[in-house]
Amino acid sequence: MVKKIFWDITDDSKIYGIFFKKTITFSLILLLFLFPSCNERSKPREKNITEPKESVYSNELINETSPYLLQHAKNPVNWRPWNESVFKDASTNDKLVILSIGYSTCHWCHVMEEESFEDLEVAKLMNDNFISIKVDREERPDLDKVYQTALQLVNGTGGWPMNAIILPDGKPVYLGTYHSKEDWMAVLEKFMEEYLRNPEKMAEYASLLAQGVQDYYAPPTDNLEDLVSTEKINEGIQNWSNSWDTDRGGNIGQEKFISPTALNMLLDYSFLQKDDSARNHVFKTLDRALAGGIYDHIGGGFFRYSTDTEWKVPHYEKMLYDNAQMISLLSKAFKITEFDVYKNRAEETFQFLRAQMRNAEGGYYAAMDADTEGSEGMYYLWTKSELQELLGEDFELFSRFYGIEESEKLDNGKFVLFTPFSSDDFAKSEQLGKEEMRKKIGQWKRILLEYRRKRKEPAKDTKIITSWNALLMNSLLEAYKAFGEEIYLNEALSIHDFFVKNNYQGKKLAHSYIGNQGQKQVFLEDYAFFIQGLLGLYEVTLDLKYLNLAKELIASTEEEFGSTSGMYFYNKASDLTPKLMNTIDTEIPSANAVMALNLFKLGHLEYNKAYLKQTKDMAALVMEDFTNHALGNASWGFLLLNESFPYYEVAVVGEDAPKIINEMNRGYLVNTLLAGSTKSSNLALYKDRFFDDGTSIYVCKNNVCRLPVKSVDEAYSLLEGMGHHEIRPFKIKAKF
Repeated sequence: MVKKIFWDITDDSKIYGIFFKKTITFSLILLLFLFPSCNERSKPREKNITEPKESVYSNELINETSPYLLQHAKNPVNWRPWNESVFKDASTNDKLVILSIGYSTCHWCHVMEEESFEDLEVAKLMNDNFISIKVDREERPDLDKVYQTALQLVNGTGGWPMNAIILPDGKPVYLGTYHSKEDWMAVLEKFMEEYLRNPEKMAEYASLLAQGVQDYYAPPTDNLEDLVSTEKINEGIQNWSNSWDTDRGGNIGQEKFISPTALNMLLDYSFLQKDDSARNHVFKTLDRALAGGIYDHIGGGFFRYSTDTEWKVPHYEKMLYDNAQMISLLSKAFKITEFDVYKNRAEETFQFLRAQMRNAEGGYYAAMDADTEGSEGMYYLWTKSELQELLGEDFELFSRFYGIEESEKLDNGKFVLFTPFSSDDFAKSEQLGKEEMRKKIGQWKRILLEYRRKRKEPAKDTKIITSWNALLMNSLLEAYKAFGEEIYLNEALSIHDFFVKNNYQGKKLAHSYIGNQGQKQVFLEDYAFFIQGLLGLYEVTLDLKYLNLAKELIASTEEEFGSTSGMYFYNKASDLTPKLMNTIDTEIPSANAVMALNLFKLGHLEYNKAYLKQTKDMAALVMEDFTNHALGNASWGFLLLNESFPYYEVAVVGEDAPKIINEMNRGYLVNTLLAGSTKSSNLALYKDRFFDDGTSIYVCKNNVCRLPVKSVDEAYSLLEGMGHHEIRPFKIKAKF
């Protein structure tokens, strides 16, 4: 039930408030100032804003290390970084604060900078009447969550750039995204006037909105009797399936996101529940995405999303978190099918990251910009004449394979590469052998990549973010399990070594690293994802140092972010930032969900009943949220599956444990802990199980263990006999 209330504050403007209940855990108070706003996004850019600017102006951002903040350091706007002194100055001078949040590879952030923040008229209005703050959302995800939540509450949607007008106490009175120059100036002038005429009313309504945000992130208070069940999980998947695009894969909508975490979870669900429709949806989505322009067919790696329903025309940002998670999904897809296309795309994505996103010390950059040569995507697009000149007599064959025809030409007269056909089907239709076709594709890629490298490359955001690098570390371990190739394990170890050296000082993690400086802020996602990576390293290397560091970080997490609710706070509070308790997936998994999985795994390794009880309670707290919105809670799905379906423990003890574990990891193991030790151990999973008669494999289900076996095939057979799904690859019809 929605209740709408209007308050008159002037003759010509109103504040619009909404009260409603979000699920059963909290209520929200929403406000909206009804002022003009323009979301038109059709104007072309005339220059690449990521390039260094020649300017006579400079502001306080010049001393920052964030590439995004440095982009604005020579604007005529007197930008300041976020700190409490800004708000003290605002209070002393009785001025409203402008807060602008974005990130360096954000196309519309660049556009608004060019149109407004580099404009002297706009700068004068802002400098004379406001104090202005710039925030890099990737450095301060806590601030971004607070103000994006407020924006979503009042507008129903969010995005970047996020531009807010806030009181000196940090409470917002206006929130919006991109504005043209004229609309931005109109908003500023209106709020200058309102602040002079009605400051008390503004403060009152700002407090209501701030309370709504606080309530949104309040600790859950649900009754823990809301037990996890397969029926409720099934209902959640069914509700989600109503939005599946059964023709093209992905979800129904004007844009296409791959959502790798959700598809990863759905794969596990499809095997546990023997749900062919769920499994088919995963592979249809994956196959259509791999064929589309959302995948970079020349340089490897995935773009942020597709701007159309056909997966064809991407938004050309390349983000570390997308590509990291795609490596994991592709690795799991290969385990199931043994299709070379999945392995090849995982390899190409990894090669792209190593070549373009890695620094010399082993950390990975945050992102590559969408814009070059004055507009979006120009680095990746091709004219017909370019392709004809480069490919010569192969052009006609190439054009048929990659959809180079007049009807597919973009508005700018160029082409984005996509593959309407599988390579094998195309080869058959052209009377080519499969190997001949593969050689031709490889040759085309080499020619075009060599030429493309002569173009001006998109700018990179060189922040090295702990949580995003940890996602990559985890995905590389999945690739190592699937393919058995040491390069993936070695790179995961390299990322670990980088962070122990640079981002883990004084027993404390840092959120990001750039220019030999670790950022002071740290968030739950940094701890949760890095702990997950450490547990993964322990599982494949059997080296206790990774397990011990994981336990050390869990203790720090409890101290820094623990709460009485059983969940974890996302951040540490300050005078201007409340504690947040976020359980929803965004472009990355929920940190609370990943933390719960860490505790669940460690609970089984050590038979820690307190951890197992905590994760059971955490699962109960989110059960209804998953049922109502599985896509937004997909990372919780892994825990819910572990809690509601049988869970297996496989302990391998003896000299050959590493070899056996590596071999077993090639199978598709769901709801299964696989770990081992080469020597006698007091760790609960191995205790009293080490003997001198060779390596033994213990298979257990719900605390009931079978007699040990000696071979992988015997262990697989035991698991399948105890109810585990088929582990060996399935024969699914190839699409490529």
